[in-house]
Amino acid sequence: MDELKQEIKEVIISSLQLEDIKPENIADGEPLFNEGLGLDSIDALELGVALKKKFGIKFTLESEDAKKVFSSVNSIAEYIFAERAKEK
Repeated sequence: MDELKQEIKEVIISSLQLEDIKPENIADGEPLFNEGLGLDSIDALELGVALKKKFGIKFTLESEDAKKVFSSVNSIAEYIFAERAKEK
């Protein structure tokens, strides 16, 4: 799961062009929106597209669950892990 979290952090940085941030600067449980990294709804859309391309996982950003999924690196990793398990 640590490798998956590292990949997620790299996707966050590259897709949102956060050039001043390194993967090790993003705590796994840190909020990605508002406080924490301070991402906004446009960032969420871009991140959702980038994660879909990288991991082949669909995200429904309109749902209330999307707020939970995109709340932190941990929650994104758990979602991807669960979705991959469903595919097997």
